[in-house]
Amino acid sequence: MSARRPVAFYAPLKSPDHPLPSGDRTMARLMMRALGQAGFTPQLASGLRTLDKAGDGRVQEDLKRQSMAEASRLIAHYRALPEDRRPCLWFTYHVYYKAPDWIGPQVSEALSIPYVIAEGSRAAKRAQGPWALGHAGAEEALDRADAICVMTAKDRVALERARPAHQTLVDLPPFMDSGEWPKASAMRGSAEPQLLAVAMMRDGDKLASYRILADALSRMAHLPWRLAIVGDGEARPEIERLFAPLSRRVRFHGQIEDRSDLAALYRNADLFVWPAVNEAYGMVFLEAQFFGCAVAAGDFGGVASVVKNGETGVLTAPGDPAAFSAAMKDLLEHPERLRTLGANAQRFVSEERNLDGAALRLQAALSSLSKSGGARPCAS
Repeated sequence: MSARRPVAFYAPLKSPDHPLPSGDRTMARLMMRALGQAGFTPQLASGLRTLDKAGDGRVQEDLKRQSMAEASRLIAHYRALPEDRRPCLWFTYHVYYKAPDWIGPQVSEALSIPYVIAEGSRAAKRAQGPWALGHAGAEEALDRADAICVMTAKDRVALERARPAHQTLVDLPPFMDSGEWPKASAMRGSAEPQLLAVAMMRDGDKLASYRILADALSRMAHLPWRLAIVGDGEARPEIERLFAPLSRRVRFHGQIEDRSDLAALYRNADLFVWPAVNEAYGMVFLEAQFFGCAVAAGDFGGVASVVKNGETGVLTAPGDPAAFSAAMKDLLEHPERLRTLGANAQRFVSEERNLDGAALRLQAALSSLSKSGGARPCAS
């Protein structure tokens, strides 16, 4: 392999050094780690967050102005560096209409380096309306990208349909780094089946998922089970009210930062349960499966790309509490099947969704991308 070259890394939705935990922050960090293992030197280019949750055109205009100023600053900074210390490519993680990348395309064009996106999604229905400017920015970035690392089958459909001739689509399914976690080992065997949910407690889709879960569990109160909930946030009081009728069976653990403590809950759980309203895919599903925990999930977004329906878990009709309840009930009434799904889940994540595999995919996809004009590639 040739000398390691710097790669400019950017995550407009949530920077890897953001103080609040989330699946998006976790994956941004994993992407940087995978790039490093693939033979590059990822360097965080900017922490500017372009997220507009509300669809406010004025906010989007201001974020675009800030992005343009940041791009100008970075271009001047990189041009002042010796050639071998400049980034050989720009890598942006997660681009969509609520969090476009206005920086990367500008810097890439100015430095004549490849521009790469991982987890980009197109949403044609947002071309008009409150996120029109953000949508336009995301589409311009996606059109400009020399390569897009596609993380879910759902995203691939729209990306393939709109793919420019110069662009390569690379399959890079969601992955995890098992080295960050204590060694997986079984701790199951409680008298009552142990259920587990891990999610932030905020308004919107997360709260909607908690509502479905509480509704679904109320329909199976005649069965023995216990639920552990990990997470915290501004919607916690409302979520506690939702589960109040089941309070003797539900324990709230709050936010858990220590991986050893969270690993213990994963190990102890028989079934991970999460309706997953509008989830992109859900890092927690990979984490639970790594510890041999079967999954019951709503079939939203890219969840089917991280949970194998009928093999490592069960996916149900999106937003349907009755179907979700029936799926959980069926699994709890067939413990042997539950154990089989859990064993399959652990093999799936350990063998197919690991950091080594992701690094190899990135190395193969990016090492051949070179500067315009035939300059040497980033790595080989």
